[in-house]
Amino acid sequence: MESNKAIYIATIEANSGKSIIALGLMHLLLGRMARVGYFRPIINDYPEGVEDNHIATILSYFKIPMQYEEAYACTRSEVVQKNSRNQEDQVLDKIIAGYKAVESKFDFVLVEGTDFVGEGAIIEWDFNVLIAKNLGIPAIIISSGRSKGIEEFENSLVLACDSFADRGVKVLMVVANKIESENREMVLERLEKELPADTLIAAIPHNPALAYPSIREIVAALDGIVLFGEDHLDNRVGHFGVGAMQLRNYLTYMGQDSLVITPGDRADIILGALQANISKNYPTVSGIFLTGGLLPEESITRLIEGLSEVVPIISVQQGTYAATNQIGDVKPRIYPENQRKIERSLKEFSRFVPEEALAERLVTFRANGITPRMFQYNLLKMAQSRRKRIVLPEGTDERILRATRDLIQIQAVDITLLGNLAEIRKKVDLLGIDLDLNTVQVIDPMDSPDAADYAKTLYELRKHKNMDPATARDLMEDVSYYGTMMVYKGHADGMVSGAVHTTQHTIRPALQFVKTKPEVSLVSSVFFMLLSNRVVVFGDCAINPNPTAEELAAIAITSADTTIAFGLDARIAMLSYSSGSSGQGADVDRVREATALVRKERPDLKVEGPIQYDAAVDLKVGKSKLPDSEVAGRATVFVFPDLNTGNNTYKAVQRETGALAIGPVLQGLNKPVNDLSRGCTEEDVFNTVVITAIQAQRV
Repeated sequence: MESNKAIYIATIEANSGKSIIALGLMHLLLGRMARVGYFRPIINDYPEGVEDNHIATILSYFKIPMQYEEAYACTRSEVVQKNSRNQEDQVLDKIIAGYKAVESKFDFVLVEGTDFVGEGAIIEWDFNVLIAKNLGIPAIIISSGRSKGIEEFENSLVLACDSFADRGVKVLMVVANKIESENREMVLERLEKELPADTLIAAIPHNPALAYPSIREIVAALDGIVLFGEDHLDNRVGHFGVGAMQLRNYLTYMGQDSLVITPGDRADIILGALQANISKNYPTVSGIFLTGGLLPEESITRLIEGLSEVVPIISVQQGTYAATNQIGDVKPRIYPENQRKIERSLKEFSRFVPEEALAERLVTFRANGITPRMFQYNLLKMAQSRRKRIVLPEGTDERILRATRDLIQIQAVDITLLGNLAEIRKKVDLLGIDLDLNTVQVIDPMDSPDAADYAKTLYELRKHKNMDPATARDLMEDVSYYGTMMVYKGHADGMVSGAVHTTQHTIRPALQFVKTKPEVSLVSSVFFMLLSNRVVVFGDCAINPNPTAEELAAIAITSADTTIAFGLDARIAMLSYSSGSSGQGADVDRVREATALVRKERPDLKVEGPIQYDAAVDLKVGKSKLPDSEVAGRATVFVFPDLNTGNNTYKAVQRETGALAIGPVLQGLNKPVNDLSRGCTEEDVFNTVVITAIQAQRV
């Protein structure tokens, strides 16, 4: 029997939150196979030059190699017109042809049904069933629990499953979306009793972070003009209200992520809202809408222009009453630019959907190759398989706190934050981060019962280097030393730092007393480079400035072992400005010697060097320069001759191609300690902690 190659996402009504399932499924599928396509049988009608945001978001975010026009078959008006003329078969023929064209290019296809919006919505349900039936693929059904009683909600889902089954369409899973958190377990229990035993059930709670629109969406709905803050249009609107009263009274009504609606001549409200946004005593402001087409006076505009931090300020023609009503009617959606909302959707899907069981039903084969999405997915599953405790010394940094929240929610690791509990709690509350500090361990090195023992241990380890007890006690007040000692003593399995500290500050303690593994001669680093269609490893791009031939060989061997440990094939390219025996000089001779040492010490590894980068990655060039090489044109591990070359190359590749660089991942230490860039993002922290946890599993 031929393996299933697609899944159909169907919804019962409009605004069901279908996007979260489409995004989560695509992420799940790309973690299991190299090529996944996307297809919408029917899309809404849009003005010329405007694209369907579902298609644009999926193709853009996941970098699906498809043209926009390939991703859909018909517009809504076409379907309505054909159906009115009893030409339904023509619509189906066009949909099947479009689907088959996509199917022929991919291992699997995610098919997303219609939106239940506009003319013809009444026929959509049956038509979605008909499409799934004619495409011969199973379905996932989604329904929103908002504004429904439990009986109505349950009956509608059961009826939907029955209608698919009656047409011979297998329902793999039903999703109860936008459920109140306190009702989630009850909904799961009731649906389990009513639905077939082999139907998976997921219940996703209502999430305000996904339920509210962004400033960008409201600007589009009201045809507003952006006066200031264009870079922050993706701010989420948590609350909105009219600023009509005196400022001193209005401030008491502001909520987190407030949208301020006020006439354009109310300078007091405008300036007060901007000041409140940067005040520690008031919630953040997402944006300011100026109504009635009124603009601030020139003196006020000049004042705003001189501010260092300005939220979006938008001018609209509507009066205050009309604008407020329109804003209240704006429905949130997910679009390519809103990376924050996309990432939140993926995390919600992973948290509340039975991914493993769903994957077993969706994927009955394993495709060759590993994509960046597959790599990231596998990393997360590896970390979750045997949770480790990671200490994060920079406990008050916003990026650290947000990454901690995400890591804890998906149960990837256990976290220890270093810092004063009161300060961390204040920061969490101020930023509005949904992080329950009872779920993490918080330790203040200045007031720790282990501090004396840690200081004594450090003194014993370093007294041969003339360290005295007083210095050891002082150093234990340093979060980097304290965190590293936790790892050394086994109170944590690994450490990640560097968001606010230098690389030297982060790794010095590890070099002093964690030290290298017996079989490793030096500490080095690699970056996992997640390119558009593959994952490669760059080393050393962070630690060793001018390695000798022996050190280059050690870096190559350790990097290959790291590569293999993370589920990738290791084919090592020892990079130089020359390939094979064509070049001469001290630098190329050093690489040639290092290559020989690798072959001698590890004959099991595939290595080539010296080799130029183009010969290492381009099969045609590689064959012309090194025709007998197993590595040329197919390299996965790139060892750079020095830090200058490696650091600049990884940054150039990252910036010019949009590749995600995970690292630097330190290798060779007895226990894992990893460094962050001070310019790191929340995603960088998340990925580095996951990598560190996996390293800890192998200690």
